[in-house]
Amino acid sequence: MSVPSPIKVLLVDNHPLVLDGLRAILETYEHIDVVGAAPSALAALDIARDAEPDVVLMDINMPELNGLDAIELFKEQCPATKLLMLSMHDSREYISTSVMYGASGYILKDVSTEEIIEAIETVAAGGTFFSTGVSDVLLERGDKAQKSKALTTREQAILLLIAAGKSNKDVAATLDISARTVETHRKNIKKKLGIATTAGLTRYAIENGLVGG
Repeated sequence: MSVPSPIKVLLVDNHPLVLDGLRAILETYEHIDVVGAAPSALAALDIARDAEPDVVLMDINMPELNGLDAIELFKEQCPATKLLMLSMHDSREYISTSVMYGASGYILKDVSTEEIIEAIETVAAGGTFFSTGVSDVLLERGDKAQKSKALTTREQAILLLIAAGKSNKDVAATLDISARTVETHRKNIKKKLGIATTAGLTRYAIENGLVGG
């Protein structure tokens, strides 16, 4: 009876302590082979082209190229490799964007070692894996329609203009209000929708059919 090949894993994180800690933990498992560890997504791509890892365990917040944008590059250059995101952020925006870009899983940095191993095994086998906290956030996605209804008519108008790429000054001119008022509305919209960035607002508007994608 043949012994299954170990799962080849590439680690990507710009914090040396995290990188070293993950490597030390994973190397204690016989069925996992850590083929490399990189401090940036670009360095990881160079390693991946040669090592052909089964799974890339990658942080999101990194210099030069963040983990979300790196997903697309990995999908293009290493299509057989599965992407598993490891992050301290449990925001719906990061999670949904990871999935939309092609990640096979998303786990939080505070999960147990056993859960990390389970995630790697699941993703390597072709499945998807989301840690408990992440699953809870994904289940809330059905609340989006209700949240957009909670926006006032003025807030919805401002959201549409923001999603169309208008600056605060442009929005103010269009609606004949002050730029400061626009900024106040923008903050309220982000708070109501639970979205932290302007790019996230744009994605929200597209995903919910408010503007064309």
